[in-house]
Amino acid sequence: MAMPIRRLKRSELPRETVALAKFLVGCMLVHDFGAARLAGRIVETEAYLVGDAASHSYRGLTRRNPSMFLARGHAYVYISYGVWPMLNVSSNEAGVGEAVLIRALEPLAGIEAMRQAAGAERPFDTARGPGRLARAMRVTLSHDGADLCGPGPLFLGAPLQQAGPIVTATRIGITKDADRPLRFFERGNPHVSGPKRLISG
Repeated sequence: MAMPIRRLKRSELPRETVALAKFLVGCMLVHDFGAARLAGRIVETEAYLVGDAASHSYRGLTRRNPSMFLARGHAYVYISYGVWPMLNVSSNEAGVGEAVLIRALEPLAGIEAMRQAAGAERPFDTARGPGRLARAMRVTLSHDGADLCGPGPLFLGAPLQQAGPIVTATRIGITKDADRPLRFFERGNPHVSGPKRLISG
């Protein structure tokens, strides 16, 4: 029997990107993939804002990024380095190019299937980092534009437990505007990405 998880409504999502990035820590990401339910707690996010040199919307609307301009709660998926799918959540009103990158999950359902899909040797690495996360959750470019608050198989779920203390930190894995404090993670959670010395905040 699939783990019961309540779908989040769009009205529950904060209307401001940084607030949404913090709100999503502790929420669930779910993909009903065939007969399997893949699910995990979101434990790390990054915000990308208008005027942000690291954001795909920095130069406006392009052929690559239209889903970033959808109303909050839609998937914006792109391929990084020609290999890794990256899952973002659009985070503002329609027409504003802002999004939250989902950087890490703590797997809770379909764990073995997720580990195999990600090619992870260690359990903590299954969905640690946005590339492995998307592969573990079977997210592909076909999910770009999906409504994560709708009835589809890929959706955001309400928290099953209250998140621990949330740390605010600078973003990692980028070079432009990397010093902005727009990364958020659950303190002490071993599934958070990046150097282990950073996890404690």
